Amino acid sequence: MNHDDDITDADQWVAPPLKAQKGRGAVSNLAGRYEIQTTEAVDDGWWRDEDDNGQPVKTFVTKEFAKSILSRNSSPDLPFSVSLNPYRGCEHGCIYCFARPTHAYLGLSPGLDFETRLYAKVNAAELLRRELASPSYQPSCIALGVNTDAYQPCDRDFQLTRHVLEVLRECEHPVGLITKSSLIERDIDIIAAMAEKQQAVAAVTITTLDHNISRTLEPRAASPTRRLQTIRKLADAGIPVSVSVAPIIPFVTEQELEHVLAAAHEAGATSAGYTVLRLPWEVNPLFQQWLETHFPERAERVMNRIRDMRGGKDYDAEFGSRMHGEGLWADLFRQRFRKTVARLGLDRNSRFHTLDDSRFRKPQVIPPRAKKHGDEQLDFFG
Repeated sequence: MNHDDDITDADQWVAPPLKAQKGRGAVSNLAGRYEIQTTEAVDDGWWRDEDDNGQPVKTFVTKEFAKSILSRNSSPDLPFSVSLNPYRGCEHGCIYCFARPTHAYLGLSPGLDFETRLYAKVNAAELLRRELASPSYQPSCIALGVNTDAYQPCDRDFQLTRHVLEVLRECEHPVGLITKSSLIERDIDIIAAMAEKQQAVAAVTITTLDHNISRTLEPRAASPTRRLQTIRKLADAGIPVSVSVAPIIPFVTEQELEHVLAAAHEAGATSAGYTVLRLPWEVNPLFQQWLETHFPERAERVMNRIRDMRGGKDYDAEFGSRMHGEGLWADLFRQRFRKTVARLGLDRNSRFHTLDDSRFRKPQVIPPRAKKHGDEQLDFFG
């Protein structure tokens, strides 16, 4: 073949096939929306599967000294107005996670970076103590583990969540925990003591009971069976437990709605909630890549149904409808949920508003260590 006949037209190149990586949800490192330059892999004819060394993507956790720790919102869709996240990024790797786009603010990808390049706010408990001690602070239930799971795997080593709970227990401050990890069982001693005073509740998210789907949908979270066991252990300890069926994904998990609610009720859950799939910003292309990789035969049907619930769009961020959607299919999910919780005797209301903040007392703040000569340079490199 003459060199003049070599392929030079990029239109003739095709991207190498996306492949699922064991233990990871995203199948690409999609560029964040703030990136000025992006790269795209193409197959120039030399691509071979065997060139891939097959090594798993490692997780890196960077220690971070945050400037503040409490986040506030005024959303009418949420049962809380204050939340706390000890980590940025989440190793659970749930492909549907609405927090993925936040990694774009760090100049990182909401894809694989979100689940492999994590940040641990190592001064979380100290910051919380200072914020609670502020003269202007007014107690309101703090939701722990909203953007990213506070009990993700790295918390076994850092234990930031336990340190935060210790501060809240000391101050008799109400807390609502949201997780899909069995690691919450480690802190039952603290949570149960607070629950006895009506100062703590827990919500366990169960998206599916199908282990095969769960392994790709939320690869490093606890298995569905293990989460049911966690509900049982929390309930047996006297902790009010809710099950969150979130998100409902048409033609992937929606057929299990009634089964998940029944299994959680049998395990000891006393209340329940649900949301339908949300696809804000980069979550949309990442989820569609996941669909094409794992469920190519139904990808178009899934997206068409999602659009039916979003006014013809992939996503609608409108308050009041973004959590549950609108239209015929959204109404059907709503009816199925309500009939099932009524039959089981589950409460549809969040327990966050029932917690007692009347005994809150401000904590004592330990003065910061006086800096010695040279500390500034150490801090700079720390």
